[in-house]
Amino acid sequence: MSKSTDVSKKPKKLKWKRVLLKLSGEAFMGEKAYGIDPKVLERLSHELKGVVAAGVELAVVIGGGNIFRGISGASAGMDRASADYMGMLATVMNSLALQDHLEKIGVYTRVLSALPMDAVAERYIRRRAIRHLEKGRVIIFAAGTGNPYFSTDTAASLRAMEIEAEVVLKATRVDGVYDKDPFKYKDAVRMDRLSYIEVLQKGLQVMDATAVSLCMDHRLPIIVFDMTKKGNIEKAILNGNLGTVVCDEAKPAKKA
Repeated sequence: MSKSTDVSKKPKKLKWKRVLLKLSGEAFMGEKAYGIDPKVLERLSHELKGVVAAGVELAVVIGGGNIFRGISGASAGMDRASADYMGMLATVMNSLALQDHLEKIGVYTRVLSALPMDAVAERYIRRRAIRHLEKGRVIIFAAGTGNPYFSTDTAASLRAMEIEAEVVLKATRVDGVYDKDPFKYKDAVRMDRLSYIEVLQKGLQVMDATAVSLCMDHRLPIIVFDMTKKGNIEKAILNGNLGTVVCDEAKPAKKA
């Protein structure tokens, strides 16, 4: 097949063979205040198709904040566990939406849910997930870890380790990690490289502390980059030279 021929020409250029991409649910909103913008999904799907065509084994974790965020529901008086389960269901909806767009453009995709939901998704089984990756299918992990009180950031770190991914790529609306909010402060400084300890000690908004700690324990690098610019997801996955890298050792900060 022509597809397999194309893949065989490109592996030498790949930064990583197997990656986990963490997408926020808010990213699916685009310019909307709520829900899913089909234009955003269309752009994302085409970028991910290019990644798969290059030979990368791709796993995705999506948040549900564009539909319902568990911690927000809890702060409004709802039982935290119930609110978190609702948030997990929101991630399933996002996962099915992305799967639909990917398969419409010819990318074989499987949604694996941490919560039993056999009518719409496969149950998460580690060996099954790895087998799908080996067959060139994109896998989307839905419903977080299946447990309340754990974020989709933690689910991303956990699943990345389970499938032996080489890196966690966190796609955000900012081009890296800053010492303070770059939208509020013009003198905000972006760090090209940070250590796990720095992130934890300074409380930097990379991923939650549990997720960062898991990555630190297993020396799994995290890359935070801006996904709003067209082509950035493909660049980050194929080249790994965007945004801020979180790993064992840090480098001096540079002004953006």
